[in-house]
Amino acid sequence: MEDKLISRLESAVTRLESLSAGGFSRGGDLCRDASAAGPSIAAFDDLISQYVNNVIRVAENIGGQVLDILKIIEEAFNVQKELLVEISQTQFQVLFFLFLSFEFQRSLTLHAQKPDTAGLVAFLKPLNDVVEKMCALTEGRQSEFFNHQKTGADSIAALMWIAYTGKNCGMSMPTAHVEESWHMAEFYSNKILVEYKNKDPNHVEWVKVLKELFVPGLRDYVKAHYPLGPVWNASGKTIATNRGGPPPPQAPAVAQSSSSRPKQGMSAVFDEINSGQSVTSGLRKVTADMKSKNRTDRSGVVCVAEKESHAKKPSVTKTGPPKFELQLGRKWVVENQIGQKELVIDDCDAKQTIYVYGCQNSVLQVNGKVNNITLDKCSKMGLVFQDVVAACELVNCNSTEVQCQGVAPTISIDNTEGCQLYLSKDSLETSITTAKSEVNVLVPASEADGDWTEHPLPVQYIHAYKDGQIVTTPMDHSGG
Repeated sequence: MEDKLISRLESAVTRLESLSAGGFSRGGDLCRDASAAGPSIAAFDDLISQYVNNVIRVAENIGGQVLDILKIIEEAFNVQKELLVEISQTQFQVLFFLFLSFEFQRSLTLHAQKPDTAGLVAFLKPLNDVVEKMCALTEGRQSEFFNHQKTGADSIAALMWIAYTGKNCGMSMPTAHVEESWHMAEFYSNKILVEYKNKDPNHVEWVKVLKELFVPGLRDYVKAHYPLGPVWNASGKTIATNRGGPPPPQAPAVAQSSSSRPKQGMSAVFDEINSGQSVTSGLRKVTADMKSKNRTDRSGVVCVAEKESHAKKPSVTKTGPPKFELQLGRKWVVENQIGQKELVIDDCDAKQTIYVYGCQNSVLQVNGKVNNITLDKCSKMGLVFQDVVAACELVNCNSTEVQCQGVAPTISIDNTEGCQLYLSKDSLETSITTAKSEVNVLVPASEADGDWTEHPLPVQYIHAYKDGQIVTTPMDHSGG
């Protein structure tokens, strides 16, 4: 038994000594031997083989710019594998920790420490360069494959899960980050599906396999191997961030406020951190003549109007990731769309419902008949639809414009401020229900286009347009 244990120890020591002599440079032994680097690297190889290669195969059927997009995504996955190999050195140490003496453990320099902020930026630079290469495709004059390029640029950001360093790092947790990145990309991928559904099945298949690459592919990989982000070794080897030489001297730690800069993606954050400038270098200094006590043109009295204007300032609420998707073939979900003026749903039928939530300064057009449309907590939202089987409902909205071009049996408006409702000649028999809402109904003044007659509606009543005027009846609140 002792002879067998000694033999295993000698084999382990020989392996570690050879690795220590050869180093862990990129493209070294561990990079070529996934099994030596650990099961997480072997699983990442399987991810590339199963999903990335499948997307490349489909893209080759299309060629051109679409294939170029996938080549960049393939490059990004290969770069991430190399980064994971370096990180996995910490996991490799654990396998031998119980077998090696403390002195021998200290003598080894194989294992990776968690780098500081500057070191992490330098460590992730190769991956960030590939992401920026993809983003550059979407800049300038739009090509005919702009939606493909935007889908690629938004989805490739999912690989930045590797930058997660803890709950205070300003990122979602790795699994959630991957999902949120694909949700951003899905807005543009849905446009591809609508455009090519009856035109070219290769593009439809491209969207399908690309989504599978990130969700469930990359998401499930991260969930299984790095649910809390990369695992570093506090006493391990410092990663050589300049790739080939000794690590650069560490920059002095500077307390940084997440609110001192706008967050516009990981690229902007990395560029600013890597600039080497102090966080407060761009702030204006307060001189003596700028202080309130030294200003003669200011008074300490606050007027009532000013107090009221501050009191009415709406609170800022956190919005979730944007969504534009058909769920289970029955429900269209449009959420958190900001400043999107060309949202279109074409492929719909009378059995489907549409739920619009948290959208601002956007316009949605529905081409076709659906069962029901609901707008919930939307602001400065425009809705244009043709026919609904059941009802169109507005709840908790502000400054909305709704135009019915076909038939709607019921339009319900509840707790909504500033609604402009346009009815076509085919929808004049619509039953309109209002509650706690400010609503103006505009109906065609004549057969000629462009002339409308406006009718403001009182609340808590049911309204119908009959014989050239709005007929209002009280709402019945009978108990069961």
